[in-house]
Amino acid sequence: MKISARNQLKGKVVSIQEGAVNAIVGIEIRSGEVMQATISLNAVKELELKVGKDVYALVKATSVMVGVDD
Repeated sequence: MKISARNQLKGKVVSIQEGAVNAIVGIEIRSGEVMQATISLNAVKELELKVGKDVYALVKATSVMVGVDD
């Protein structure tokens, strides 16, 4: 599989919170940080996602916002 996303972070699924239509998947990446992705329940099933499964988080964005504390 070839994809255009250049930010590819290898990680492990640490949580899956299923809603009515979507799920929030927690992925622990190499740095120990956990990032979350909202994906469809169909995608969770098709990818056979389970806690402990190795995955890649693919980040493709046209803009990134940065904020600081006051």
